[in-house]
Amino acid sequence: MDLFTHFIVPFAILTLLKVKGFNVKDRLAGGFGGISVDFDVILFGVGFLAPELFIFTHRGITHSFVFGLVTAIIFIYIISRPSVNGFIGHLIQRDIKVKFNKRSVLLAYFGVLTHLFLDFLTTGGIPLFYPFSLTRYTANLYYYTDLITTIVALMVLIIIYLRLDPKYKKIALLSFLIMLISFGGIRGYAKMDALSSQTMGDSYNQITAYPTSDMFTWTVVESDSATNYRVFTYNTLQKESSNLREFKNLTVKNGSYESAQEAIKYANIIPDVEKFRWNSPYTVINATKTGTGWNVTYSDVVGTHYGPGELSVLVPLK
Repeated sequence: MDLFTHFIVPFAILTLLKVKGFNVKDRLAGGFGGISVDFDVILFGVGFLAPELFIFTHRGITHSFVFGLVTAIIFIYIISRPSVNGFIGHLIQRDIKVKFNKRSVLLAYFGVLTHLFLDFLTTGGIPLFYPFSLTRYTANLYYYTDLITTIVALMVLIIIYLRLDPKYKKIALLSFLIMLISFGGIRGYAKMDALSSQTMGDSYNQITAYPTSDMFTWTVVESDSATNYRVFTYNTLQKESSNLREFKNLTVKNGSYESAQEAIKYANIIPDVEKFRWNSPYTVINATKTGTGWNVTYSDVVGTHYGPGELSVLVPLK
């Protein structure tokens, strides 16, 4: 999801909930928490300089329950500094002062939790239980970002900013939440339709659907749980499949299967390869023996927004 949506959702919930004692500072704390974990972009340098620390990336370490809390604490502490909120407040001509206390941190963490939930709904997923597990969790319901949602979220943010009657702001916030839930419902129905419309054959016994930018078009992956994948695009409105491709989980050329497996075992512990496989839901491997070693190529058959769709490494002959 986009940054605007991540601010608006917790802000809207805290605005629309009739909780005695909640004020605009509380709603701001929730909104700030909602965007705090996306400031992980400043960690790109760590992952770039030290590939083994690939968790330091966007939708990485901060997108977990543990480090989401740490991020919220740090963010609220920084934004509560007079020099910081004073500068931003002067820039946007609005009072954004929040206090660094338990109440603000808890509300910010509420914003973090809404952020994690929204990103869980999108393709690619997030490592919710890091540092206990690197596994990415996703419902694969929304695309990475949705252009319509982003535009509407920006419009709602402008309405919040303007000095309008509070009732109009509440209407805008409620309408946005209804739109977001409706889009989720449409996508959920379309995904079930994409899955139920397929008749698997040729020994394929598993099926998964991944969202695209079009809520009615899905990338469908069929597998036999061992060696083969069949990938195609399915449109739930036209009831048509297209762009059919078939892949083998492992292709070995010019050498023995056993030797290739040893090379792959070595390649799999290379940090860049670990990162690629972590980012790719389905990875197929092409191992080709050359005069200098094994050229091991990893390909993502589904496609993600986290990096290149292919990675090659050379494993020297022993």
